[in-house]
Amino acid sequence: MYADQIPNAFYAQSGGVTAVINVSALGVIQTAATYPDKIGNIYAGQNGILGALREELIDVSQESREAIQGLMTTPSGAFGSCRYKLKGIDENRAEYERLIEVFRAHNIRYFFYNGGGDSADTCQKVSEIGEKMGFPLQAIHIPKTIDNDLPFTDNCPGFGSVAKYVALSTQEAAMDIASMCSTSTKVFILEVMGRHAGWIAGAAGLAAHEQGDAPHIILFPEIAFDEARFLAKVKETVETYGFCVIVASEGTQTADGQLLSGSTSRDAFGHVQLGGLAPKLANLIKQAHGYKHHWAVADYLQRAARHIASQTDLDQAFALGKAAVDLAMEGKNALMPTIERVSDAPYEWQIGTAPLDEVANQEKMMPRSFFSDDGFGITAEARRYFAPLIAGEAYPEYTNGLPVYVKLEKHLVDKKLPPDERW
Repeated sequence: MYADQIPNAFYAQSGGVTAVINVSALGVIQTAATYPDKIGNIYAGQNGILGALREELIDVSQESREAIQGLMTTPSGAFGSCRYKLKGIDENRAEYERLIEVFRAHNIRYFFYNGGGDSADTCQKVSEIGEKMGFPLQAIHIPKTIDNDLPFTDNCPGFGSVAKYVALSTQEAAMDIASMCSTSTKVFILEVMGRHAGWIAGAAGLAAHEQGDAPHIILFPEIAFDEARFLAKVKETVETYGFCVIVASEGTQTADGQLLSGSTSRDAFGHVQLGGLAPKLANLIKQAHGYKHHWAVADYLQRAARHIASQTDLDQAFALGKAAVDLAMEGKNALMPTIERVSDAPYEWQIGTAPLDEVANQEKMMPRSFFSDDGFGITAEARRYFAPLIAGEAYPEYTNGLPVYVKLEKHLVDKKLPPDERW
């Protein structure tokens, strides 16, 4: 049907968004335009993979040049994201048959999926089913996760900007507490994201430059929470410095694997929905020591903070989007472009690759060498790892005191298939 036509490309965003996921999208779009003899139209899925299942394909060419360039400085998922995990091919073959049906109808041969571990799994499965159904696709996964827990890549786009936001917020909040602690608040707790890995919480340690600087206590999912040790450390810190600043990863748990947050609900990926740790810790401290306290949950603020994004993060997000297209043009399939660190100082990195069947559904934890001996802080080795990832400022344009962010028109291409109400 399309033997004499140039094939089209499909790009989609998946999972929790970041301050720089749109930069990877820009890398894909601008790089694809440099291969006019190999890539025809670029379609983006409206709300991630659901856009393909529902045949809701955004025609990127209908967006203005200014809007597309504005992706460089706009946070969140400009094309819409989703938490939707495809089941195993044998469990629900209909989903995959629907994807191939849509891709066949629109002559889509390149599949670029921008997300985390679950998204890598989806990308791998799409590659497999395309081959099995006689409609081979070149599927390339573009890494994205603020959790920084994808294997084989030194770090993940989205993490550097969150790390910068959390370190900065910790530093500024600590200055506030320090100025009032003699007569007012003694303890401040900042709850940050991090389900199983403490990368985000660990990055807060960059705020400390000298002995006694905040954060005084960091809680990691990898280090079992001991209530008695924790409360003793809080008391010691307040008595020594007059106040105590704590950064707690939402996935903090006891030695038996019990989450302190006590959450049991799950999201569409099957992950426990976390939250509520900060007030629980505050209550423990209040009951044990009676200290006046305040707490905050960074939540979406940390991952939407484009106004304080890391330049390193932007550079890497774009480079990985570009690399995804270049790999597809080289005939590669079922791969994820990665960041390979060459040196810490000066900071140098390069692009590598990893096979999706080894990336999918895997998590990378912080190494033990990154935790201080008492488990409440980070080491010099960890600081060397984190520091270059938050380096450089990449401020967006401002108008009337606020950043200028773009909102795409999202013109959908005409549907070619009968309606399917399953999705």
